[in-house]
Order: sequence, then structure tokens, then C-alpha cells
Amino acid sequence: MNGLKKMAKGIDSLNEAVGNIFGVIIIVLVVLTVMEVILRKFFNSPTIWSFEVLKQLFALYFMITAAYGLLKGSHVAVDVFTRLLSDKWKAFVSICSYIIFFFPFCLICTWYSYDYAMISWGMREHSWSVFAPALYPIKTVIVFTFGLLLLQGIAEVIKNILTFRELNYD
Repeated sequence: MNGLKKMAKGIDSLNEAVGNIFGVIIIVLVVLTVMEVILRKFFNSPTIWSFEVLKQLFALYFMITAAYGLLKGSHVAVDVFTRLLSDKWKAFVSICSYIIFFFPFCLICTWYSYDYAMISWGMREHSWSVFAPALYPIKTVIVFTFGLLLLQGIAEVIKNILTFRELNYD
């Protein structure tokens, strides 16, 4: 069980680091948004790149920090029934939910997002806007997002297994 604990802690550390590193993007988003508003409203000089850059930065922020959100418990959870259960049975229901719903969803999304990104890379896809930034890097982030979510899901299942076993044998 020590190996499983180390694995879960390693995954938690990875997603903690990714969340802390990419969490700074929100500051960049705020600064760029304020800059664009000032340029547009006060100097009547909007930029052609700001909408596309802000959209891609927000997409990066939103996607790459999804596993960090799972780690911190910030995703929506419907606990109407599980709130009445003991910690042991909450862990059991959580394990079953990850196996039945979470892992299949993440695996399917990883598979399709990989194809989606590879097609985009193959054609060197760009936006149709005047600025026309490349879209293939942000589409590749989708693959990494689901990869990190899968890893964090594994860590959560390990933690729930440990909780279930410790409470079961006390």
C-alpha cells in the first residue's frame, strides 16, 4: 500500500504544480483585458489580436487546471445520497463512480481529442480571424487535459481505496 500512497502523492504533486504554474495565466488575462478596454475606449485603438489571444489563454487556463480542480475538490458533486453515508461507504460509492463514469468518459475524450489535435497539426490549422493564430497548440492542450484528469482520477481512486480499507479494518 505504500507504493500506492507514493503514486497518489506523486500525481497530486504533479497536478498541484501544473495548477500553480498555469494559475498565473488568470493575471495575464486580466492585464490584457484591461489593456484592451483602455485602448478601445480611451484611445479608440482596438487591437486585432486581443480577442483571439484572450480566448486561447482562457481555454488554456480552463483546461489545464481541470485536474488541479479535481485535486482540490472544486468540481460539482451531487451528494444528495452520499452525504448520509459513512466515510467508508462514501469512498466505496466514489470508487464505483470513477470506474463507471469518470474513466470511460476521460478515455473516450482522450482518444477523440488526440485525433482532433493530430488532424489540426496535419493541416497546420489557423483561426479564420484577421489575426489568424494557430489552433493546433490549443487543441493539443485538450489531450494533455484529459491525460492529467485521468492521472488525478487514478490518484483519487487510490485515496478512496485506502480510506475504504483503513476504515474497514479498524
